[in-house]
Amino acid sequence: MTRNELISLIHRKQSFLCVGLDSDITKIPVHLKDDPDPVFAFNKAIIDATLPFAVAYKPNLAFYESRGIAGWKSLEKTLEYLESFRSEVFTIADAKRGDIGNTSQHYALSVFSKAHSGLEFDAVTVAPYMGSDSVKPFMEFEGKWVILLALTSNQGSRDFQHLRVNENGFRLFEEVLKRSFEWGGTPENMMFVAGATQAHLFDDIRRIVPEHFLLVPGVGAQGGSLEEVARHGLNRDCGLLVNSSRGIIFASADHHFAEAAAEEAYKIQQQMARLLAAL
Repeated sequence: MTRNELISLIHRKQSFLCVGLDSDITKIPVHLKDDPDPVFAFNKAIIDATLPFAVAYKPNLAFYESRGIAGWKSLEKTLEYLESFRSEVFTIADAKRGDIGNTSQHYALSVFSKAHSGLEFDAVTVAPYMGSDSVKPFMEFEGKWVILLALTSNQGSRDFQHLRVNENGFRLFEEVLKRSFEWGGTPENMMFVAGATQAHLFDDIRRIVPEHFLLVPGVGAQGGSLEEVARHGLNRDCGLLVNSSRGIIFASADHHFAEAAAEEAYKIQQQMARLLAAL
C-alpha cells in the first residue's frame, strides 16, 4: 500500500486505528480452544468485528513463532485472510528485527516475499541498533515499508533512547530519526515507532520528521492518551497509526468477545474522527 493509498484509507474510514493481533493462545476465549486452529478463529472474528473501524492490523510475531509450525500456520492464514480485504487494510509484521546484513536479507524475505515464506506484509518493524547494514536490506523491496524503532513506550526505553550521543546534544532516538535520511528513508517508505507514553516528546520528533508516519503503541492498556498523541503528533496528512492491542482484542473473554472488540474499536474510531475533523 502506498502512502497516498494509506492517507486515502484513513480519510475514508475516518480512522487511524491499528489493531494489534497479539493473540496469546492462553488468553483467547475458552470456547475457541476446540477449534482446529483456535488462534486463527480468534483473529478472524476480531478482524470481521473491527474492520469498519481500523485501517491497519499488526500481528506481533512473537505470539506466533513461540508456537512453532502451528503458530506460523495461524499467522499465514491470518495474513491470507487480511489480503482478501486488500484495499481496506495496511498490514504490519511486528517483528522488531535487527541483525547483520545477510541475516537481515533473510528476515526481510520472511515478511516481504510470499514465494519464500508464504507471507507478504506491507511493513515490518526494525530495530536500528546495529546500524545501516541491518536496516537497508528491508528497504530493497519496492512498495514495502520499514518502521524503525525510535522512541518506544516501555519503561526501559530510558536506558538508551534518551542518552545524549553527540556534541550537539541530540538524544539517541533523535539521532535514529536523522540517520534514517542517510539510509534512504523517506515519507514514502519509512515510518517510526513512537510510544504514546512519551507523547510530550512528539514535538521534538516532528521537528526532524514532520511528514513521516508514526506508529504509536501504548494507547489503552499501557496508559497513553490518544488526545495527547494527536495534539503533538498529527500532521496535515494525519501521519499517525495508533495501535491498540489488549484493550480491543481481549475486551471480553466470553462468547461475545468479538462484539466487545468492535465496541472498543468503535469508541476509538469515533475519537479519531473528531480529531481528523479538526485538521
